[in-house]
Parts: sequence; structure tokens; C-alpha cells
Amino acid sequence: MTVLCSLCVVLPWAVLSAALANPTSAADACQQIAASVSNSSGVYYPGTLPYPRDVTHWASSSSQNATCSFEPGTAEDLGKAINVISALRTPFAVKGGGHTTNPGFSSTTGVQIALSRFSDVVYDQGSQTATVGAGLTWDTVYAALEPFGVNVVGARGPGVGVGGLSLGGGYSYLTNQYGLTVDTVQAYELVMPNGTVKNVTAQDQDLFFGLRGGLNNFGIVTRFTLRTFPQGQVWGGFITYSPDNIGSLNQAIVNFASNTTDPKAALMITYDYFLSRKSLGPSALVFYDAPTPPSGVFDEFLAIPYLVKNVSTMSFPALIQTSMANATYGSRAIFDTISVLNYSTTFWGSSSTLGAEFVSYVVEPFLPSLYNHSSTPSAFPPTRANGFTPLKIYYSWANQTSDAAMHAAVQQSTLYLQTLAGAPQAPRYPNYAIFDTPVEMMYGDNLPKLRSLQRQVDPEHVMGLTGGFKF
Repeated sequence: MTVLCSLCVVLPWAVLSAALANPTSAADACQQIAASVSNSSGVYYPGTLPYPRDVTHWASSSSQNATCSFEPGTAEDLGKAINVISALRTPFAVKGGGHTTNPGFSSTTGVQIALSRFSDVVYDQGSQTATVGAGLTWDTVYAALEPFGVNVVGARGPGVGVGGLSLGGGYSYLTNQYGLTVDTVQAYELVMPNGTVKNVTAQDQDLFFGLRGGLNNFGIVTRFTLRTFPQGQVWGGFITYSPDNIGSLNQAIVNFASNTTDPKAALMITYDYFLSRKSLGPSALVFYDAPTPPSGVFDEFLAIPYLVKNVSTMSFPALIQTSMANATYGSRAIFDTISVLNYSTTFWGSSSTLGAEFVSYVVEPFLPSLYNHSSTPSAFPPTRANGFTPLKIYYSWANQTSDAAMHAAVQQSTLYLQTLAGAPQAPRYPNYAIFDTPVEMMYGDNLPKLRSLQRQVDPEHVMGLTGGFKF
């Protein structure tokens, strides 16, 4: 695959945020926030702790040097900070787990809000729900719920934040059984753009709709109340194959996607290219929600000659830790996506040098019924008529000077894959979509309603001072 760098690159929010930031306004905002909040919260500056933790992201290209970081300890303190930010029109960012790869979506040169103090996990056996802080990562949540024998619908790898995934949709190993993460949210603790704190439930029909996939357009969510489900031992892990077996692996994927009807079975396939080896390393991440899968579900994947196999019966938190998702932690990175309805045995890539240190295409087949678990309207997905599934495109590299070229390479890959395998009218998954993806491609016919709701909830455009996809 030949990659050409183009000058026609839409500037990511990090560049625009830096250009718009008023250093005096940001410094004033930091001082006023510190003076207005309680002792439960803290404001920190470069050279002090925990400032580095507050601004650091999973992808180094997503981090910026903020004027200060603010760690709210209560939703009320966060509301006071939002009022200061609104009055001074100060650029800000909100970081939960910090796993976004879009530059400036959760970082800023203004005020960096870090939600790390919202770290509680409270299980309510009576209502079969768990209230979870927005500053947590999913692997921490799973470990906290394990003693109760229950689980929630969340991320499939370590280090992914609760907040971002929950507000953008949320695909999971449990999606075939229970739906997306947004389908399981019962309530949101929301700090609204005017600084007030509101508990949003299905009774708040329009706002509940907007928060179910509408990202950060309606305020800052500090806690999520999620349905829980019984969870015991699971079976799964990863299997790595040699490039010689791609044909067999492709056929196994097609057969799995076409024939599997068991909702307890889930699969992710990664086609990984390593510049250091100049070779392709495909892997299968297999999952079954029981100690042993029935015969026939994964037999094809287990029969293909492998290089490494780490598959066994284990706890759900242990299985999440088997993912290699953190192997590129700290590198520069970007995601993009297409949506797929059907899989074929055509292989989409080549092993020619791309300039990136690591390239991955991640295939995620789900049952066609994955969107049938909820009848409550949601911002995403805008349609539940077809069982489209996301395909993630992931590039990782070392040098900042390569950012524009790598962004262009990912965009070219996306266009190429779309012509070969993409479903033309299917929505793109917001949590994978690259920064310049038109919101129409993610929210479709829901966009007019979302824009109207945004004008009602945030008439002063406070959330326009932070990064992310905007309606």
C-alpha cells in the first residue's frame, strides 16, 4: 500500500485549541477555580504533582501542556469550575481514562479537568446496578465487581476509560447478550453547562437520549449507573498466527460471522503490521462467557497452526488483562473506522513499509441482533435496523514530525477499506472515528434533534470551549 501525504488535512482540535487559548484567561481561570472550590478538589500547575498524571494520555500525541489541571472531588465543585470557565470563555478539556487518540479531544493548553477523583464503584444488589465514577478505567471496575459475582458491559482491553466509551456507544465482549454500554445505563450524574448538577434518567426523555451516545455535547458526566449481570468464570485469550495462515484465518472469520448464533461467543481479529519485523502478525482474541465453550464455536481458530496461544478458563478481569492493547502505550497514535455488514475472505492489506511503527486493522464481528437489546432511543446508533459492526484502523508512530503524514495515511486506508468492505449508509462509530469525520456520518437522521437539544441545554456554547465532535 503506497501512502501519499496531502496538504489537504483538516487541523485537529489540538492545533485549534492552542491557537484559541488565551494564556491570561486560562491563568485567571485556574486562580478563580482554586478560590471557589472546596478542599475536596485541587488545582495543580506544571512542576507539581499530580499535574503530569492529569495531562498524560494513552497516546502521547493526545497530550498537551495545560496552564493548570483541576481535579474536582465533587460534582458541585466541578459546576463551580464550569461557571468560571464559561464566564472567562477559557478553553478546557475533560479527561477520564485518557484513551482517545484524536488530538485535543480531551487535552488543552487551557484548563485540564481530570476526573480521577470520581473513582467510586458502588454495587446495589437490590436494584442490580453499579454506580461507577467517570474517572475509572473499565478493568478497575471489573475487578471491583468481581467479588459480588456480577459484571457490566464495558471495554475489551485494559486502560480504556469509563467516561469516553460510555458516552460514545460502547462495544463489549458482552454486547451480543446485553447490547452496547449505552443500552445498560440507567442514570447519569451530569454537571450541566450552566454548572447545575442533575441526575438524568429515562424520565428526562430528550437529555437521556442525547447522553446515550452523544459524547460531551451536553455537559460533563461524573457518574454512571449501569445495569449489572451475573458473571462467573470465562474462557478465552489470544492466539497469534504466522502470515502464511491468513487465508485460513479469513475463512474462519467468515464462517464464524455467518454461522455463529450463540450470544455468549465473541471474537476480535487483529491484523498487525510491525515495522521492526517488516511482517504481519494476525491474532484472534476469543471469548466465551462460560468456563468452557461448546464444541464447534471456535474449533476452526484452534485448528489453525499458531505461533503463540494463551487461551484458558479464567476470571473476566484476568481475561481483559490478556489483551495486548497497551503494547503501544505512550506512542503517537490515531484511530479511524468504517462500518461493515458482511465479511469476505479478501485480505485488505500488504506488508510493504508504511512508515508507521505499528499498523492494525481490527475486525469485530457481532451477531446481527446486537442492536435489539434496547428500544429506548439513543443518539448512537442512529439506526438499529441493520447489524453493522465497526472495523478499527489503528496507526502508531514515534515522531511528532510524522503526525500529518500518518493522519493522511490513516485517512487513505479508510477510503480504501470503505471501497472494499464498508457499508455505504452505515453509521461510523464515534469512539473510533478520526477527528475530521463529519458528524452526519455518525449520527445520521438524529442530528437535527441533537442540534436542537444542544441549543436548549447549552445556549452559551460552553461545551464548545472543549474538544470533541460537535453538533
